[in-house]
Amino acid sequence: MVVLNKIYTKTGDAGETALGNGSRVAKHSMRVTSYGTVDETNATVGLARLHATGALDEQLAMIQNDLFDLGADLCRPDMEKDDKAEYPVLRMTDAQVERLEAQIDAMTKEVEPLRSFILPGGSPLAAHLHLCRTVSRRAERLTVELATMESVNPAAVKYLNRLSDWCFQAARIANENGKDDVLWVPGANRG
Repeated sequence: MVVLNKIYTKTGDAGETALGNGSRVAKHSMRVTSYGTVDETNATVGLARLHATGALDEQLAMIQNDLFDLGADLCRPDMEKDDKAEYPVLRMTDAQVERLEAQIDAMTKEVEPLRSFILPGGSPLAAHLHLCRTVSRRAERLTVELATMESVNPAAVKYLNRLSDWCFQAARIANENGKDDVLWVPGANRG
């Protein structure tokens, strides 16, 4: 259980922060950038939830919790030392990825196949889900880059990859199962 008695600690005033294993790194390190962008993704999901109801809102709530799990996973380097940690280390699992896949598959059955790219927009919920999609793609790119330098849980990368696909399909669901998608018209304004 996390207990926050004090919100500011002044320990980061010199440009460093503590990772989950207690080590200190620069706030601009790739690991901090990666999990910071996961946190940003979570904030965009919170904005989307302002417009969501029913099953989509419930699924987005689960995603927000997963994104905290993902941040906890990414802030803890040295996966090979997990068994020596003082307390159980939280890591993303394939089950979380598979849940997203099952939800994507269910949504895919509800929409017509695409025959054009779609523009980010439509309903307010769809527009926010497209923002979630693009921010989660950035988080994925940064996490993949981090994985070229340090150990990263493969399930974390998979989750981010599926999350952007989930957001895309959910945006189509939010646009009346794709009926209100805004289609790209190549070269429409060229003259």
